[in-house]
Amino acid sequence: MTRDQLAALYQSYIDCLNRQDWAHLGDFVHPQVTYNGITVGLDGYRAMLERDFREIPDLVFRIQLLVADPPTVASRLNFKVSPRGEFFDLPINGKTVTFDENVFYEVIDGKFAHVWSVIDKAAIAQQL
Repeated sequence: MTRDQLAALYQSYIDCLNRQDWAHLGDFVHPQVTYNGITVGLDGYRAMLERDFREIPDLVFRIQLLVADPPTVASRLNFKVSPRGEFFDLPINGKTVTFDENVFYEVIDGKFAHVWSVIDKAAIAQQL
């Protein structure tokens, strides 16, 4: 897979998430995907994303930075959301917050097999 193909795959994956097109998530995510070093599998990964969209009705993934260097993708995502209730153990309760996520992926067999995510929780806390 070339850099351009990998970048296009990632952009299509983000589009799939934003459309909540769970039926096609497996087109992008490896069946044995790991998240921050823990094997969650495709079903667990999907459940995590579905929960995120339930708890954050206005969730949209916005790519700020994208670097593709096969088999790795690095991305900085930006969010402006209004989560219900608590969010990362912080009492958000519908307040709008803006934050970033730095996320790295490793592709195996044409699918995202390893995902490492770091979310700027301090930025969220500072807005409260």
